[in-house]
Order: sequence, then structure tokens, then C-alpha cells
Amino acid sequence: MMAVLDFLKKKSKKVKEAKKPSEIKVEKEITEKKESVKIPQSRPIKTRDRKVGIAYRVLKSPQVTEKSTDLTEKNQYTFKVWPEVNKVEIKKAIEDLYDVNVLSVKIIKVPPKRRRLGRTLGWRKGYKKAIIKLGEGQKIEVLPR
Repeated sequence: MMAVLDFLKKKSKKVKEAKKPSEIKVEKEITEKKESVKIPQSRPIKTRDRKVGIAYRVLKSPQVTEKSTDLTEKNQYTFKVWPEVNKVEIKKAIEDLYDVNVLSVKIIKVPPKRRRLGRTLGWRKGYKKAIIKLGEGQKIEVLPR
């Protein structure tokens, strides 16, 4: 019974062993080398980098389907977005990233759908997408030609 409760006992502190003089010299050399190493300064964050960083926290990817390519004729573009973002954040991200004027943002939540493969049942993931309408004469190059 006593062996079970051994973990409750205080453990005795071990006496530190004396180090050899050669080990002390090696430690001093290592600490001196650490002090002499210069840490490079990080480059200042440019406004373009900051805008791109914000956009990647809002936008997942452009959605390229038949319907979305037909919408480009009406000056509308479709993007998959993260589920917690709202219309204002999406508008700012698109304007900052592509330098265009966004007129409206429509959000659609696509629900998860049940799928079956033989006897195995599963779910296809749901997602959130945004349809962005741009001003006249403006364009977003989703797929480079």
C-alpha cells in the first residue's frame, strides 16, 4: 500500500555535482559566442504586405465554376470566405487587395450535404461564399490568361 502513495512524498533535492574546469571553459565560450551574434532587424512592414495579410484572413479562394464565370460578364466575382467574416470585412479586403471599387457584397452560406459511397455515409463540408459586384469598367483578374 505504501508504494502506491509514494508519489505524494516530497522528493529530496539532489546535490549538484562539481563541474570539471574544461566544462566551465566550454560554457563560457558558448555564452560569449551567443552575445557576439547580431540579430538582424526585421524589415519594416509595407502597406501592401499588411493589406495582403488582412485579405488572406478574410478570403479563402476565388470560386471558378461555370456560373461564376458567367457572372463576370455582369461585373460580379465569387470568392470562398471564412465563416466568421462579414460583408464590411470582405469589401475592405477586396478593395485593398485588387484596388477596385466594390459596389455590393452578397453572402451565401452553403450548407453541408449528406453524401454516400456504397454503404458508407458521410457529409460534404459546407462553406460560405461572397458575390462581389464591382463598379463599371473595373475588373479582377481571377485566372491569369
